Amino acid sequence: MSSSNSSSSSSTKSVDLLATDNPGAQAEGVVLIKSEDMPPGTPIVKGPDFNTSIDLDNLLKSYATMGFQATNVSLAIDEINKMLNWRLSDEPIKESDDDESRDPEFRARTGCTIFLGMTSNMISCGMREIIRYLAEHRLIDCIVTSAGAVEEDIMKCLRPHYMGDFNLKGSELRMKGINRIGNLLVPNLNYCSFEEWVMPIFNQMHDEQEKQGTIWSPSKIIERFGKEINDPSSVWYWCTKNNIPVFCPGITDGSVGDMLYFHLWQRNGFIVDIAQDIRKLNDLAMKARKSGIIILGGGLIKHHICNANLMRNGADYALFINTASDYDGSDTGARPDEAVSWGKIKLDATPVKIYSDATIVFPLIVSQTFAKYVQRGKTPLKK
Repeated sequence: MSSSNSSSSSSTKSVDLLATDNPGAQAEGVVLIKSEDMPPGTPIVKGPDFNTSIDLDNLLKSYATMGFQATNVSLAIDEINKMLNWRLSDEPIKESDDDESRDPEFRARTGCTIFLGMTSNMISCGMREIIRYLAEHRLIDCIVTSAGAVEEDIMKCLRPHYMGDFNLKGSELRMKGINRIGNLLVPNLNYCSFEEWVMPIFNQMHDEQEKQGTIWSPSKIIERFGKEINDPSSVWYWCTKNNIPVFCPGITDGSVGDMLYFHLWQRNGFIVDIAQDIRKLNDLAMKARKSGIIILGGGLIKHHICNANLMRNGADYALFINTASDYDGSDTGARPDEAVSWGKIKLDATPVKIYSDATIVFPLIVSQTFAKYVQRGKTPLKK
């Protein structure tokens, strides 16, 4: 009965609205509800003016008021600059601080520990040169990646990848011995060259295990690759040279795993201990005075870094760049606030997610953050 009365009342109001002397004015009042004043200082939406400047710096400054993902790019630039500019001297001295932590020079030289996560396709494409730049200038403190990145960085020192097209037919490429990664092409010859290069190294490492008791971990293997390749175009070369650990918890999921499989058929007993690396990564997070995470892509590499930061009750700064949504509950698509709920990002952090292909936006972000930091003559800090 109450439902019927409610329906009748609603219907009556509709009839009354139509029965007014000026239904147009009545409709206008309904549509154009009186606005509240915006709070003072609320930014105004405005894009770039190419009549006054076509400079990249000015263009990216205009992103702040562009809206949509452009504004998130601007927020990401701010977030990374916070990572780069923070110093322990910005914080008050705590009663629990030891003598070193109280020393003004030490405090001025101690900065944020920056974790970089990237899926292997970031090495497949031209992003490799940007990652190499970050490692060369010691702008990051560790990398977490997937197996394809490990081998492809070495492959590119031996033979190039090529540009192709997303629409090239897979069956035709297969018959030609060419593999497609999106619109990139990788001939099988590249993998053959990697096999020729890596198999003798696995034998040397196996010898060291048997004769010296060395137990290898993924980060130790990648460090060895960086030493053996001895090529400044390599990301791993610079990581090895600058003591930047590279973690790959899924190292067998790629050509490295294929090569280990072939090696074990010839010579059984080679050990790769991943437990060493989880201790090393988690310790790095726990010892960080401030922690910043930059994650290009998702999946295992994203969760691995976030989970390490759970050990310190969350990262202080965070940037996610990927094309995934969170409607299916995937960790890749999860927004930063989900990580806050797990304690992987701090409650008072200002994390940013950009919904974009990282190849489009990350070079722009680096131009306004890391590159300017180097241009200002900043040197790597004690972490």
